[in-house]
Amino acid sequence: MKIENNKVVELEYELSVDGKVVDKTTEMTGPLDYIHGTHMLLPKFESEIEGMEPESEFAFTLTPEEGYGEYDSKRKFDIPKSSFEVDGAIREDLLVIGRVIPLLNSLAPKLLCVRGNCDAEVDQMVLNFPVLADYAVLPVGQRLVYVTHGHVFNLNHLPPLAPGDILLHGHTHVPAWTNFGQGNLYLNPGSVSIPKENTAHSYMTLEGSTACWKTMEGACYHQLQL
Repeated sequence: MKIENNKVVELEYELSVDGKVVDKTTEMTGPLDYIHGTHMLLPKFESEIEGMEPESEFAFTLTPEEGYGEYDSKRKFDIPKSSFEVDGAIREDLLVIGRVIPLLNSLAPKLLCVRGNCDAEVDQMVLNFPVLADYAVLPVGQRLVYVTHGHVFNLNHLPPLAPGDILLHGHTHVPAWTNFGQGNLYLNPGSVSIPKENTAHSYMTLEGSTACWKTMEGACYHQLQL
């Protein structure tokens, strides 16, 4: 069976940057699996292996533009330690390079996650909270918020929404607050790391029925009552 759209693909890879291996699949992680043609991998990556048969080997080079862009020092920012405070305390032992998994697991009771286009079963194996659900539904006042990543369900491929429901997703890295359908609303928090279309490094908070888009400095640059 050839690799083509909407087929589940398993592959092993080794990623090198400037001759140095920076990532690879191993016996412990197992192969990378994804659904081809659903934007789970970089477009250039998918196009390079499309049509391949089982047991085929591949090798190709991605330019920065075909990946995540050139390094930009202006996109590097500091996060205050207070951001990692849990129940009034900061665990210094978790604020160490390479300790991402323990840090996330320590926050498990406060996290609600949906699967992104780069998440796989191996991620779930090391995390103590669900990360592979395609969507979550949150009640906000008299409305329901359909939360998803955006690579499967989006404005061009809507989930089953009722009139007045809210679609909340990321994936595009562009903040949005757009009315559509029968009183529906599309929200996008933007991106903290790789914003696109000259938008700010940003995130969105939801307190009560108030949505607020904030810069990394915490300034609210757009506010909306749901």
